Amino acid sequence: MSVLDSIIEGVREDLANRRKPLSEIHDQMSQAPRALDAHAALFGEQMKVIAEVKRSSPSKGELSKIADPAALAEQYQSAGASVISVLTEERRFKGSLDDLAAVRSRVTIPILRKDFMIDEYQFFEARAYGADLILLIVAALSKSQLKDFYDVATELGMAALIEVHTADELERALEISPQIVGVNSRNLKTLEVDPAAFADLIPRIPSTLIRVAESGISSRADVEFAQSAGANAILVGEALVTSGEPTLAMRRLLGQG
Repeated sequence: MSVLDSIIEGVREDLANRRKPLSEIHDQMSQAPRALDAHAALFGEQMKVIAEVKRSSPSKGELSKIADPAALAEQYQSAGASVISVLTEERRFKGSLDDLAAVRSRVTIPILRKDFMIDEYQFFEARAYGADLILLIVAALSKSQLKDFYDVATELGMAALIEVHTADELERALEISPQIVGVNSRNLKTLEVDPAAFADLIPRIPSTLIRVAESGISSRADVEFAQSAGANAILVGEALVTSGEPTLAMRRLLGQG
């Protein structure tokens, strides 16, 4: 079993334990704030940052305790983040939907629910807790699931970040005519990081799309490398939460001192 398979198995078990009747989640959705336009937030000539609230990871273990995820998200917003990513996977990343709700209550920019989306129920859940953007990992989904889930997210007013790691996954991603495509330099099946994925895959993504570089970004040089490949946004978590000064760390990544 790969690391990705193991994570998904846990996600299924946790979802089964917290699943509510659809009527309840629909009631909660009706009270959620209207979804913000994540595509517009990430569009433009300047490098955009998706800053992540991330306590732990399968590859590194605990990164930061983050007692107040909303306060961290506010720091990210003040430092110039365009989108806040909130991990909601419980076992490997120590996140929760409560984190998502807390962040939504304190920031005014779009929020990405970062999780392993494998069941339609999770999309209603994401919207009910205030997500504006969701993640679809091509490696974790069949061709039909990818299309169906993308359509569900769109119908609920959310944008979708389509994540790929290989040329084959990128080909599958482009078949659904996405607006935002992310290249993850980390192979989720082995957890190995290879930044060469940026140089290989990002140039193959049409320049009309938002092109996001994910994982393995910890220095200004990493950002410049991703940008030279054609990325117009970066998703960064570990480098920010382990820095001790996330505002300063983000500014350094953006070359602002």
